[in-house]
Amino acid sequence: MRERIKRFTTPKQTKDWYIKWTASVLILIAMVLRATGDYPFTDMCLSLTGCIGWLVVAMLWKDRALIILNAVASFILMTGILNSLVGKL
Repeated sequence: MRERIKRFTTPKQTKDWYIKWTASVLILIAMVLRATGDYPFTDMCLSLTGCIGWLVVAMLWKDRALIILNAVASFILMTGILNSLVGKL
């Protein structure tokens, strides 16, 4: 007997949908800034905001791998931002 192919789609226009797309766009913008090398502080701030957004989504989804990845990435980016601010004093 032939099995039916199931198509899974993520729900649209839910809270997690808006957060994940906003966070993804912020990370992409940060990557463009990183490629130019002109605005490293803005890059880190946008990357941090995107990672925090994805951390929220990961917690809503209860996805441990994404939680760990984005929590560690947020910590690393926050450390870089603080080091950058301390270096300017």
